[in-house]
Amino acid sequence: MKFLTAAFAICISCFAHSAPWVPDLGNGNYKNPVLFADYSDPDIIKVGDDFYLVASSFNTMPGIPVLHSKDLVNWKIISHIYDRLPFEKHDRQAHGLGSWAPSINFHKGMFYVYFCTPDLGLFVATAKNPVGPWSLKHMADVELWEDPDAFWDDDGQAYLVRGKVRADILYLHKLSADGKTLLDDGKVIFKDLKTQPVIEGPKFLKRNGYYYIFAPAGGVATGWQSVLRSKSIYGPYESRVVMNQGKTNINGPHQGGMVELDSGEWWFMHFQDRGLYGRVAHLQPMNWKDDWPVIGNDSDNDGIGEPVLEWKKPAIGKIFPIEAPQTSDEFDSKKLGLQWQWHANPKQEWYSLNRAHKDHLRLHAVQNLTQAGNLRFVPNLLLQKFSSPAFVATTKVTFHPDGKKDKAGLVVMGKTWAYLAFYKTDSETRLGLFNGTYEQYDDATKEIASVSWPATSDNYSAFLRVDVCDGGLSQFSYSTDGNTFINIGEPFQATAGIWIGAKVGLFSLNSSIEKSAGYMDVDWFRME
Repeated sequence: MKFLTAAFAICISCFAHSAPWVPDLGNGNYKNPVLFADYSDPDIIKVGDDFYLVASSFNTMPGIPVLHSKDLVNWKIISHIYDRLPFEKHDRQAHGLGSWAPSINFHKGMFYVYFCTPDLGLFVATAKNPVGPWSLKHMADVELWEDPDAFWDDDGQAYLVRGKVRADILYLHKLSADGKTLLDDGKVIFKDLKTQPVIEGPKFLKRNGYYYIFAPAGGVATGWQSVLRSKSIYGPYESRVVMNQGKTNINGPHQGGMVELDSGEWWFMHFQDRGLYGRVAHLQPMNWKDDWPVIGNDSDNDGIGEPVLEWKKPAIGKIFPIEAPQTSDEFDSKKLGLQWQWHANPKQEWYSLNRAHKDHLRLHAVQNLTQAGNLRFVPNLLLQKFSSPAFVATTKVTFHPDGKKDKAGLVVMGKTWAYLAFYKTDSETRLGLFNGTYEQYDDATKEIASVSWPATSDNYSAFLRVDVCDGGLSQFSYSTDGNTFINIGEPFQATAGIWIGAKVGLFSLNSSIEKSAGYMDVDWFRME
């Protein structure tokens, strides 16, 4: 069991100089990103003294997290818009599908969240309280619509603006007064392939007699934030770039939402594509000049801002405790923590919590004919986002095998993946490190290293760990006592998934044609 490597020494060194990602600097300032996790396509609103944020979920369930903050810097997850999408295709992994770029609005005491899926069309969810419950309506069965946002004009007429996948066009529809029914087929209100290619993610605002549409352009990794302006909601709209990368290292700063504070300050939340970490969320100051917004710091006074890395916190008038979205879970509740998402519509038979084993999560060996472990086809992956540049994830598990092809353990998941898992052979149970890739269609998951594991009363217990360094290099290790950890295999380079960042979490499966009664009990999962 001698798997210590030079690469591991490098990994340990990086942790000696890393710390948890805390955007609130405690001195009246904050640093970006305020959410160092994959909160793609964020939109924000202010209701009373509270701020709410929603983000894309794509194929992960429950879908569209709702986060709450008192100061735009410290955030917590409070709910999800839906537990599952009511379509059979989402009972299996539907990589890249699911919810794209939601928007959140508040009108006459009701919260509204609009979103599209590229294949199923337009949806709206409503709730009196953002904690839920949310009521979901399928508004239009169409394909390739994306990024909707609603707006109620001064006369009460409601509108919906949206894009179309790969079309570089923005459309405007009339909505019913309750915001739940489309009233027309929509009209094209903007298209400019020369100056605003790949325009998408529109967000409405009305101010000083102008209709504004905040819309990113230029593509995710290299684009900019544009704003359209018109005296008529149907246009014609003039456009202007109001934020770009400039001389900073914040690539593609765009797509988000804006809020005005009681103090008169304006703020804009947007994402940056950070590769394996997904699309992390930045907070930028926003000012107005000649009835045009300027986002970020406009040091040369040309009307185009650049992202700030550190800035004075929003003028809320109070100081609130430092918070961050949830990560660790002791599994002592009757519900999974809000940080967890499955890779498809969840089924009750996948797991039990605090029922079969008190203060434990039980993951059943779900039958899935995956060619002995190809996780591309496994829906019952229980995962959460990478939450900082570097971290350590440790879990205490006990494996109870039944079938000959039961397998369960700790996984880092993306278009490539690695997992440290218990598995059965004809003669024994082993703990092994495996690598796989999304591109594989045959039985190409590779065993990198393994050790025999002695049983205690027909179960197998261990502490499983992955150390993730800044840049995603991930070293797996295991322990029998929770103190001394032994590395296994070489470090693995984590990668992003399909439209989502890399994730870390747990799984249990049976890849045999014969069903299994096996399972893995999880005592706790801790992120440090």
